[in-house]
Amino acid sequence: MAQKRTDEFLQELLTKAGNDSVNNLLGDPEKYRVQIIYTEINRDKHNKPSFKNHYFNYDPDLYFNPASTVKLPLAFMALEKLNTLRKKGIDKHTPVVFDSSQVGQTSFYTDATSATGLPSIAHFIKRALLISENDPYNRLYQFVGQQEINRSLQRKGYKDSRIVRQFMGFTTEQNRHSNPVRFLNEDGSTKYSQPPLYNTDSIDFSQVIKLGKAHYDSRDTLVQGPFDFTAHNKLPLQDLQQLLQSVMFPKSVPKKQRFKLTQDDYDFLYRFLSQYPSETSYPKYDTALYYDSYVKFFFRDSTHRMPEHVRVFNKVGWSYGFLTDVSYVADFENQVEYMLTATVYVNSDEVLNDGKYDYDTLGYPFLYHLGQIIYQHELKRERKYKPDLTAFQVQYEKRDKEDTRPVLSEVDN
Repeated sequence: MAQKRTDEFLQELLTKAGNDSVNNLLGDPEKYRVQIIYTEINRDKHNKPSFKNHYFNYDPDLYFNPASTVKLPLAFMALEKLNTLRKKGIDKHTPVVFDSSQVGQTSFYTDATSATGLPSIAHFIKRALLISENDPYNRLYQFVGQQEINRSLQRKGYKDSRIVRQFMGFTTEQNRHSNPVRFLNEDGSTKYSQPPLYNTDSIDFSQVIKLGKAHYDSRDTLVQGPFDFTAHNKLPLQDLQQLLQSVMFPKSVPKKQRFKLTQDDYDFLYRFLSQYPSETSYPKYDTALYYDSYVKFFFRDSTHRMPEHVRVFNKVGWSYGFLTDVSYVADFENQVEYMLTATVYVNSDEVLNDGKYDYDTLGYPFLYHLGQIIYQHELKRERKYKPDLTAFQVQYEKRDKEDTRPVLSEVDN
């Protein structure tokens, strides 16, 4: 069994800030299943970064539901797989369609939210990152396939991680199957066809994971007894932090952990890990609902605005009472950078699947104030060498103010 890890430095930094939203939850880390990793980044005179992790209640055996954070490695894996198809003339912008071959699967031939009206891996990743849409994740999962997803995690050293579920209410067996996929030529003919995939590898579900006092089942019936997460996705917090670090700073991790990506892939990911819905024309999201800090939990306050000189490259997830964020923060004006990864569980009635969680009253305030404590600490922290953050200064899209198309306000995320 792994040992829980708490650094005295981080605990003192957080508690001495005196914020009730933070201290109330830190005071009962078992109830709220709080885990935090704050990553200090220091540069040498050649701008080479080094990383020091500080932990609060980190425990790889303390389960949290990763929810939409699994979209992060799926985006990386999809781009990596695409690079094996380059000789066939396929890239992330090539139109792609999905047929169905199993009960429950759905086909997908057009995408009204894209500029071309056609789906592509690039557009799926964009939608999955900008406001965390679910169907794009399912399509990335179907393209990569359950077997390769989990073999990739294992090869890269993430031995305790697994991604075995689409967000479609499928059974464990149904999730082993993936749709047939076709990439198209400009005239609509098939350029490359990927047959239906099936995962023949065994999956280790030996660790029983149950939470809560009661739950609603798939028939919306209240069941007295805990909810079973045993066969759900699993992504320990350190793995999540390392996955993001491996793309933001590929040279900082062992070669086996790096994704085989092109410079254009990295530029693409940096853009959509940090771009705001208000800057995006395709999809044209309703910015009253999907405001700039919507998926930036460490900066999400009542103003819904982000500091002009700060960009957060991150992925969040929320479900079953869990809120999680893995972030790299860059302040270009003050030359400050750091990583912050945290998860918290806020479900006071201990009923799962009822849609009643303490996100607004406990979860979001906790993550916001946690984020601000670390940010303020970083603003004051002395550095021998200021970082050159040029690599992360992205050319963002701009929404056309004369675009009269209706906005998207009903999105599954």
